Amino acid sequence: MIIILATHNKDKLRELLPLLEPLGIDIKLLDEFPQIGEIAETGRTLRENALIKARTVHRLTGLPALADDTGLEVACLRGQPGVRTGRYAGENATYAENVTKLLRELKTVPESERSARFLTVIAYVDDDRELLENGVVEGRIINERKGVGGFGYDPVFYIPQLYKTFAEMTSAEKSNISHRGRAFRKMKKLLEELSAAQTENSPQLNSRS
Repeated sequence: MIIILATHNKDKLRELLPLLEPLGIDIKLLDEFPQIGEIAETGRTLRENALIKARTVHRLTGLPALADDTGLEVACLRGQPGVRTGRYAGENATYAENVTKLLRELKTVPESERSARFLTVIAYVDDDRELLENGVVEGRIINERKGVGGFGYDPVFYIPQLYKTFAEMTSAEKSNISHRGRAFRKMKKLLEELSAAQTENSPQLNSRS
């Protein structure tokens, strides 16, 4: 079984590959297909963007594709940055610029009122099916960066139960509780079922999302 991971983001790949390796699937990276450039994320929701990326890569290569989209939703900002999480401070914003804008927006908001969540939606597309799963982790936004690990908003996304930001965690700690880890573990189970169904020539699986 061959699957293309539909992302050019090397930080995401560092988190995703260890989650998928135990499946024994031949994982191809998007960099191996130079004809595929950046895919415009024009969807209004994370679900739409994940499907856009997976469908595009599958259409251009003929191979099964796996894509995700992730959003940070801050309650007091009415769910922002949401679908614009990666470009909150502008289309070509750096991680640092996005975090700086977020902290500026929350400057007058007490930490106790900065509840937030990360949501990841993952899509799998092949010739016969589209599968969707998601993962969520709850936390809050602190007012200063802590830790040097991870990427994106990790230095300010704090998990109260563990007294750490994502950036203060080891890769294994973060993967165990993160939105992306939870979503991909669910998808991993679907892919295992799909592989078994193909082997046994069972009826096609449907998305459970």
